Amino acid sequence: MSEEEVLLPEMGELAICTVIRVIPYGAYVKLDEYDKVEGLVHISEISSSWVKNIKEFVREGQKIVLKVLRVDPAKFYADLSLRRVNDRERKEKLLQWKQETRGKKLLNLAAEKMNVTPEEAYEKIGQLIENNFENIYLALEKTIEKGDSVLVKCDVPSDWAKVLTELARAKIKVPKFKIRGILELRSNKPDGVTVLKNVFAKARNVKKPEGSSIDIVTISAPKYRLDILAKNYKDAENLLARFTQTALETIKVEGGDGQIIRK
Repeated sequence: MSEEEVLLPEMGELAICTVIRVIPYGAYVKLDEYDKVEGLVHISEISSSWVKNIKEFVREGQKIVLKVLRVDPAKFYADLSLRRVNDRERKEKLLQWKQETRGKKLLNLAAEKMNVTPEEAYEKIGQLIENNFENIYLALEKTIEKGDSVLVKCDVPSDWAKVLTELARAKIKVPKFKIRGILELRSNKPDGVTVLKNVFAKARNVKKPEGSSIDIVTISAPKYRLDILAKNYKDAENLLARFTQTALETIKVEGGDGQIIRK
């Protein structure tokens, strides 16, 4: 295969990789999203702390998220880093990869039912969906609630839309991701209870990602537990950030103060 025919990662990109060999000075990996591309995570890029035994951080067969540092297009080879990937980036990349993989599998099942090859299905249907959604899986997830019109609006033929919607409803269980925080709010006004009610009422009106919710549980004044449910980590974090920002800004205007403590 020529260089032009091989898709290569870009510097700074996050990549899903499978560890194929661990050695004293690093780990060799295969980049799962790029055919024929392999790379090395040097021991200096494993962790920000001292690495006594590299096998305490990575193991053969493990799937990990790495950051691309350099790419050699002639050798289809990349230098990568584990220590430069933070927890949020890792979770978001793994979620995205899982969604993309699952979406393509469902599209392949639809291809079988429609008597076409997976390649034909992707060229004819998959690309149409990806032009309108972040990935195929997210589009199919929406059909569970809203029906095949979600796909028809993307110019997907009605017969394909029906088959894909049936598969989505049979195969996809919409997940819920949960995070928690403790919100402390203090008001010195005589009508402090009313102030807090108004603060929470305003915060509840923030824009919520589709399928997400927030539950407020009183621990003991001034502490309130926030339980966030969402479809994914990113949506949960966004909702918590919007809610707490609004609550803290509102209590400040009312002459009070507060803070958020993550759990």
